[in-house]
Amino acid sequence: MFSRNERTVMNKRSSSCLTLFIFASAFTVLQVIGLSSLSVNAYAQGKKQIDDWAQFRGTGGSGISTARNLPERWSDTDNIVWKTRLSGAGTSSPVIIGDRIFLTCYRGYSVAGETPGEMEDLRLDVICLSRTKGNILWTKSIKPDFPEQPTIRDEHGYSSSTPAADKDRVYVFLGKTGVFAFDYDGNQVWHRQVGSQLNGWGSAASPVLYENLLLVNASVESESLVALDKKTGKEKWRVNGIKEAWNTPLLMKNMSGETELIVPIVQKIRSFSPKTGRELWTCDTGINWYMVPSAVANQGIVYCIGGRSGDSLAIKTGGIGDITQTHLLWKLNKGSNVSSPIFYQGYLYWMHEKLGIAYCVDASTGKVIYEERIPRAGQIYAAPVLADGKLYYLSRNGRTFVIDAVPQFRLLATNQLEERGRFDASPAVADNKLFIRSNKYLYCIGKE
Repeated sequence: MFSRNERTVMNKRSSSCLTLFIFASAFTVLQVIGLSSLSVNAYAQGKKQIDDWAQFRGTGGSGISTARNLPERWSDTDNIVWKTRLSGAGTSSPVIIGDRIFLTCYRGYSVAGETPGEMEDLRLDVICLSRTKGNILWTKSIKPDFPEQPTIRDEHGYSSSTPAADKDRVYVFLGKTGVFAFDYDGNQVWHRQVGSQLNGWGSAASPVLYENLLLVNASVESESLVALDKKTGKEKWRVNGIKEAWNTPLLMKNMSGETELIVPIVQKIRSFSPKTGRELWTCDTGINWYMVPSAVANQGIVYCIGGRSGDSLAIKTGGIGDITQTHLLWKLNKGSNVSSPIFYQGYLYWMHEKLGIAYCVDASTGKVIYEERIPRAGQIYAAPVLADGKLYYLSRNGRTFVIDAVPQFRLLATNQLEERGRFDASPAVADNKLFIRSNKYLYCIGKE
């Protein structure tokens, strides 16, 4: 039904960074984003070390990689290390542990560009690929818990949540069909449902790992935040009232060194203890829309953008109860409704999902440093990534805009893949390679 692989392997492969450099750089990034207790999963591959990308937006959900020497320019033929045809469509991002890549697909029903099909033919695939070669190592096909949403707006599809992985397992959230854990050989370890509700926008929030827990934003499925035992799938705690939240929860350190779990919802940002689910504080945002972008944090301050009104704000964490009047540092009427921001060296960077405007904002004051419209940007749903001092913004039409990560706008390159492709998944970075997923292919991009 589908070709096994369509990949182009280059004869030359860029060498990986030195072991000591990777560990030192990883530690520096963790200090910068205030997550020193969360380790970087780097595993030895012979004499090589791989800087992993084990959840949505990588280490700590920051969107930042320690990788260096990534290419600035590529095309369908240049700087493509390999290209693999996937079993189906999807908007989930790849996650990378050592030499393994995990992502999800859907097929058989309501795939853009194909005949609509019948709902009973819908299948959800969990795929494991080789990072170095791009070949598919295994595929696990899951029959959904029917009925599913008959149509999903903007072709978001049925596999939008990015997996999370540790050294033993990969964890996949498939909406009302539930949460699954697989070992690295593709054997299902457990399955747990977290709700049965549906939404016309589909399901999107990705799971995150904290100690022995897998944390799942099931806002669509049950308006709840659920903690599952990562070994057994047993529910450990549940918080209700998680309304209109399509974002991935953020784990961050407050000024006291305690870990908080941050979830933006309609009109509020809520903070919880990840161990118990106890609510720590709330802050009113004044954003009366659903919240899609994931938050970022640095040195005890959480930064959030979102809402169709396009707002952004900064909140000092560590408070108790309603902290709107005491801990809200600044608010700005600039933001994005879909794509998430990046905090880097005292500045916030993001792009508006419709207007193609790139923003740089002083994180301490909320002052706009630059606001630049990029020609032919199109819509941008993917969250940006940052590596080697460069921002990579991927549009839905397959263009990637490479921008210098400094508080002065400088567009370094514009790169096009698949002129008629659809790109909604956020890129991933590992070693000195960029991994970009379209509705048909997964690309590994590196210098020749």
